[in-house]
Amino acid sequence: MLLLAIDTCGPSGSVALGRLTGSSPAELLAQKALEGRTYSATLVSGVEELLTGQGIRLADIGCIVVVNGPGSFTEVRVGLSAAKGLAEGTGIPLIAVSRLAVLARKAGVLCAALDAHRHEIFLRVSDENQQVRELLAGESDLAQISAPSAIAICDDAAPILLSRAWPAAGRVQVDAPTAADALSFAAPDIRAGNFADTVLLDGHYLRRSDAEIFGNKVEKS
Repeated sequence: MLLLAIDTCGPSGSVALGRLTGSSPAELLAQKALEGRTYSATLVSGVEELLTGQGIRLADIGCIVVVNGPGSFTEVRVGLSAAKGLAEGTGIPLIAVSRLAVLARKAGVLCAALDAHRHEIFLRVSDENQQVRELLAGESDLAQISAPSAIAICDDAAPILLSRAWPAAGRVQVDAPTAADALSFAAPDIRAGNFADTVLLDGHYLRRSDAEIFGNKVEKS
């Protein structure tokens, strides 16, 4: 099965092509980087260039994997809208994965943190029963959560907040996750047929959009 992955959740994004055969790990065929903050102008052409470069048609794709957050509301929305449009227009199954989950797996740990700006982080943590939750957290929120033994990071801002709130937590620094990492992460769900409902699928934002946040403040004033 040929796979297409889309990730526009970070400061830089990517699209990737892969192949899933039997029980083997997903094989990466090609990946193309996308410059941050220009996704709306470059994503569709990037996918087209990736497919053309490998001599693959969109109709040949057996599943689309999209990283649906957390991240910037606009950036998440661009990637998710494109993935849903491609899936709905062709009938290709779609799987959505969390950027935090992909980061944690890449680092080989259960927990992960991403810079969310505004002195906050997007956080993936597990309890003593390894039950996982993802949330938006500031320093006061972290003070109420037990620090993990190890947490994955990939940017420069998240460690600053973590070092203040959880000085004893081990930090595992890795490169930012890419669409290729999302392909690998999604392989078990693809094999199991755990596809998303394209109509109902939404972004994994964790934070409301600026329009909602600042709009509410205006209404209350």
